[in-house]
Amino acid sequence: MKSEKISINRRISHLCLYFILILLTVVFAFPLLWMISSSLKSTGEFFKPGLHLWVENVQWGNYKEALTKFPFLLYLKNTLTVTVCNVIFSCLSCSLVAYGFARVYAPGKQFLFMLMLSTMMLPGQVTMIPNYILFRNLGWLDSLYPLIVPQLFGSAFNVFLLRQFYMRMPDNLEDAAKIDGCGYFATWLRIYFPLTKPALASIAIFSFMGSWNDFMGPLIYINTQKYKTLALGLRAFVSEYTSDTNLLMAASLVVILPCIVLFFCCQKYFIQGITFTGSKS
Repeated sequence: MKSEKISINRRISHLCLYFILILLTVVFAFPLLWMISSSLKSTGEFFKPGLHLWVENVQWGNYKEALTKFPFLLYLKNTLTVTVCNVIFSCLSCSLVAYGFARVYAPGKQFLFMLMLSTMMLPGQVTMIPNYILFRNLGWLDSLYPLIVPQLFGSAFNVFLLRQFYMRMPDNLEDAAKIDGCGYFATWLRIYFPLTKPALASIAIFSFMGSWNDFMGPLIYINTQKYKTLALGLRAFVSEYTSDTNLLMAASLVVILPCIVLFFCCQKYFIQGITFTGSKS
């Protein structure tokens, strides 16, 4: 009798939990559903009063019109160039710096690590003007260099994430590498770097989404159409007096689709990279 009561209470708690999860899923998925619905509406139907997800007259031609209104392939090439370079450079530079903080003994290492972490408290607006002046003096304005080169110097958050991962690895790996004659760089490249796939996958996802969706960087540094990215190209649907919102939703849905697919395909590695980064005392 008691066990049956416990079983009923457990089922009720599970039903309540599922109800809350379904409700939260609907709340968080509603903006995406509204975007999909809006991308299939005509201009007249879109501006009807009220919030309607149901589409009376589906306009599949919105996607074709949206992708031909601006040079989609050119912007896609620029976006892929920036994103792929940033993912590769970020993984390599952050991993190497994190290995130095985690495994290399040097006087003042902890102070330098705390100094690096303190840079995370600086908002991007503080460094925006100095960076612009620096890139202007280098002659890099209206090019992809300001969007790529900073990733060669890593990110404080990514370095912290990888440092915690490296500190959890056993010391026997490093001792075995020293016996085989490996220096610090060879030990990192041959032993530690291949073992950090979960953490590197998390960093790759962060870098991909940050670079793919970056709007402020291209807006500041790029002036001509030749080097515009997809995020900046979406402004073509918004002018001073008019706004093709239904076409904007169609183009935006195409632009964010790779991010959605990437996250669902790599969420296993993303979760592993976050959960495996506990600190080792």
